[in-house]
Amino acid sequence: MRLYAIGDVHGRLDLLSGMHRQIAAEIERDRPADWRIIHLGDYVDRGPDSKGVIDFLIAAEKRDPRIIALAGNHDIGFRDFLAMPDADGLFARYGGRETALSYGVAIDFADPASLEQGWKGLVSAVSPEQKQFLHDLPYSVSFGDFFFCHAGVRPGIALDRQAHDDLIWVRAIFLDHPGLYEKVIVHGHTPQAEAELMPNRVNVDTAAYQSGRLTALVVDGADKRILTETMDA
Repeated sequence: MRLYAIGDVHGRLDLLSGMHRQIAAEIERDRPADWRIIHLGDYVDRGPDSKGVIDFLIAAEKRDPRIIALAGNHDIGFRDFLAMPDADGLFARYGGRETALSYGVAIDFADPASLEQGWKGLVSAVSPEQKQFLHDLPYSVSFGDFFFCHAGVRPGIALDRQAHDDLIWVRAIFLDHPGLYEKVIVHGHTPQAEAELMPNRVNVDTAAYQSGRLTALVVDGADKRILTETMDA
């Protein structure tokens, strides 16, 4: 089975659609016996078209169940904001303004009246299908020797017992851990200038919204390589 793991998108529909075109061309050319495309979360915030990214992923998963979208902390933050407006939450503080604008809603999070009005407008603008997509996002998936999640795992805890908060939020205790895990952990969440290929983990978050470069890991048997899609930030 060939595996593609795509890093944090953050509203860059242009990069995500370009990456899918690259992958589709490879699959058409090489005809692998089976394949999966795994998105590692953070579809919304910061970039210009969060709504378009969610619509793209909904359509992709409908088209082929081998296309999988996992939860990122920003996606859960968006879901939580739709349930309860919070001026101090992740959505308000880290890129939610751009997400709301992609739905045609302007919110000044520092103004309580604008927050309330904008929240109501956003709740109305996000379709039931999009809300269900956010609600249903799984936190991890595993294939062969690889475990996929958004942020990483907590060392010393079995992969099938990881807390959801760790899978979308963990950083230092995971990134600094020198030992091996049950499987190689493929993740995003912590942006780097280039993909990190370590003995125990692979990080494919290259800050697409800012760098204009979306990165994916390709696993094909014993072979591992990096695939990139680039455009101006």
